[in-house]
Amino acid sequence: MPVSFLTPEQERQYGRFPADVSAEQLARFFYLDDVDRAFVLRHRGDHMRLGCAVQLGTVRFLGTFLEDPCEVPPRVVRFLGDQIGTPIDSTLDAYRASQWRWRHPVEIRSRYGYRDFSDSAAQWRLLRWLYALCWTGTDRPSALFD
Repeated sequence: MPVSFLTPEQERQYGRFPADVSAEQLARFFYLDDVDRAFVLRHRGDHMRLGCAVQLGTVRFLGTFLEDPCEVPPRVVRFLGDQIGTPIDSTLDAYRASQWRWRHPVEIRSRYGYRDFSDSAAQWRLLRWLYALCWTGTDRPSALFD
């Protein structure tokens, strides 16, 4: 019998940004180092650069890519735009309309080693790691989920 350990709020927020992203979260997940900037800046056009940066930060922060990569808090977009020197006015609207929004996740997975959860080997490694945490730690399952 499956056990539900997530609160309704956790279920609702899964794979989505919170209403506000803290300064610490911006620095940890959305800061672009020299390697990241070089990767992002090799794309043509401001909308492609900003969109790629948003996708990279999103997968770092949420652990997944969004169906609509432009559903990110404005604070995140400004933070990334400032780092790569890109205007943010309507740049993401142009990115949303482009086909590259579907290709950038493939590039990011390849370059940074992210694996799709449908990959059985990735599932196995994650589950093994979580089981080890459950057996050796005192964290509740909902805390591990977060």
